[in-house]
Amino acid sequence: MLTVMQLRYAFRIEPTPGQRDALAQAFGCARVVFNDALRIREEAYAQGLPYPTSAELSRRVITEAKRTPERAWLAEVSAVVLQQSLRDLDAAYRNFFASVTSTRKGPRIRRPRFKTRRDHRQAVRFTANAHWKITGEGRLRLPKIGDIKVRWSRELPSVPSTVTVVKDTAGRYFASFVVETAPERDVAAWPVADGVQGVDLGLTHFAVLADGTRVSSSRFLRRAEKKLRKRQRELSRKDKGSRNRDKARVRVARAHVRVADARKDFHHQLSTKITRENQAVFVETLAVQALARTRLAKSVYDAGWSQFVAMLEYKAGRYGRAFGRVARDFPSSQLCSDCGQRDGPKPLDVRSWTCRTCGGVHDRDVNAARNIRNEGVRLAAAASQTAPPTPGPGAPAHAG
Repeated sequence: MLTVMQLRYAFRIEPTPGQRDALAQAFGCARVVFNDALRIREEAYAQGLPYPTSAELSRRVITEAKRTPERAWLAEVSAVVLQQSLRDLDAAYRNFFASVTSTRKGPRIRRPRFKTRRDHRQAVRFTANAHWKITGEGRLRLPKIGDIKVRWSRELPSVPSTVTVVKDTAGRYFASFVVETAPERDVAAWPVADGVQGVDLGLTHFAVLADGTRVSSSRFLRRAEKKLRKRQRELSRKDKGSRNRDKARVRVARAHVRVADARKDFHHQLSTKITRENQAVFVETLAVQALARTRLAKSVYDAGWSQFVAMLEYKAGRYGRAFGRVARDFPSSQLCSDCGQRDGPKPLDVRSWTCRTCGGVHDRDVNAARNIRNEGVRLAAAASQTAPPTPGPGAPAHAG
């Protein structure tokens, strides 16, 4: 059954100098409210008292704080921005407690920390209650900030529910819209394909597909290392606290974001091509954190496998494709993709081998991709046989 997905569409914006000052004020007010609320909760924890509720925090750090001379300037920004800062604190605590109790997957999350004005990435969020809008001229109208020019690169698929204004480490401004997809329209946008693809990720080649296609590794970070070292040396020579040092820091950040943007664009183009041309895509689960502890760490992070696989997964779900992961302990490099005979482990310098059972000659990476595809098809078939039947039209909905 197709489900509605929430996606983020980010666009570059160009605020005027006055609007940049207004955004800086909004960033600062949101940071102060976050820190005040965090301080109150941490003091309550230190004294053994229950955490103040969100409503009590809102009253103390926003409503009552605006009436004091020390926090009167909070009234100069949209109240929605301040309320959303408290929502961010609530989310940070929920994630922390879920991580402590192991109900949240992934690495352990630390307790919420105080924000500082030296954080080079700033963000504020506006919900529908802020009455923001996209004007007829295509500008983004924000309360107490004004109409901001937006570089529209594509149309939004639906009316956005929220917009987050972000200033990144390189000093660029973005508007990030949260939109809901229309599943039927998304699936109709891509015609049904008949291909089933397996993807073997690596470092020599970024990806090898089951049909024999090889995608070269672009090594974005490696190619930019010379310029990055130059920019970093320039930064190290500047006096701490000087304006020249801040300018040099921005140049370093811009060099890094160019690398990240190029890698992300490469991942988007390749993931779109693979999911568009195949009805099912299967990949192998990789131990990225374990590989990052080896001498290959820089190359592993430069490849960005996790980001690429995440793109494959959400695009497959959005456009009605099947997606699956094969366990990392699956011996994709040891099995013959023709007869299924397991031929044992092989050193990494062995790039091709001949099956002793059927005599098939295999390229190591292509054979692994084919085995990943075959195992993914087998797992998908087994899952479909064990899944409960879907109720037909008119059947009563399941009560959760």
